[in-house]
Amino acid sequence: MALPQHIPGTAECLARNDRMVVLAAVAFVVLLSGLCTVFGAGMDMTAVEMTRMARPIGEPMAMGAGTPWTAGYAMLIFVMWWVMMIAMMTPSAAPVLLLFTAIKKSGSRAGRAPLLSLLFLSGYLLAWAFFSAAATALQWRLETMGLSDGPMMSLSSRTLGGALLLAAGAYQFTPYKHACLSHCRLPVQFLTRHNRTGLAGAVLMGAHHGTFCLGCCWALMLLLFAGGIMNLHWIAGLALFVLAEKTLPWPRFLTAGSGALLLLAGSYVIVTAP
Repeated sequence: MALPQHIPGTAECLARNDRMVVLAAVAFVVLLSGLCTVFGAGMDMTAVEMTRMARPIGEPMAMGAGTPWTAGYAMLIFVMWWVMMIAMMTPSAAPVLLLFTAIKKSGSRAGRAPLLSLLFLSGYLLAWAFFSAAATALQWRLETMGLSDGPMMSLSSRTLGGALLLAAGAYQFTPYKHACLSHCRLPVQFLTRHNRTGLAGAVLMGAHHGTFCLGCCWALMLLLFAGGIMNLHWIAGLALFVLAEKTLPWPRFLTAGSGALLLLAGSYVIVTAP
């Protein structure tokens, strides 16, 4: 008499294909946040329209006053920043996320690996929520002082735009930049040194890794103020560079080269300012 075949349940199937589950979740998060960014959900114009109307750094368009700042509008801008950061930064977190999944899969509770990985990703994105809140406050301040073109969300001063390029370029050469980048490029070392257990531990580990990532990339992300916060050319360019900086060989060459280019670009913008 033939023994009945074991039909795996949903939970067992998910546990066996944890890598695919995590990759699918990352792809869904990136796709959804990317679509929200491109179509400017909740904004007066889509990112495509803003990109078409974009001007050189520090050359605002005569479009009248922007939207008055209220608590509701500030929350909308925060969500815009956070969704954009999720779309830009999540792909570069995929390697450490997959390694974290593999480590948890080899533990005593392998079935929880996908859940723990999603909690790790949530903690990582919480770190960028902190950055998004700071960027929103900075944008509010700049517009209040008349230093930002409200409708296009870009700096209205060419000199200030050049100074931002110089600051971002100089930061590429700092020890703090290299220390944070090393943590991002060595996920095995990070996960070994900062291992935590449990659901809360997964969130804290993700937030910890996100803090290193934030320390590595915050100056680059602020360059969106120079090129236009919703300028898709700058969004795509920065996202691809961050991914390259964290995954390709010779990170020192990429970091130093980009820093030198930013310093040259900032000097040119300031020298040619009226």
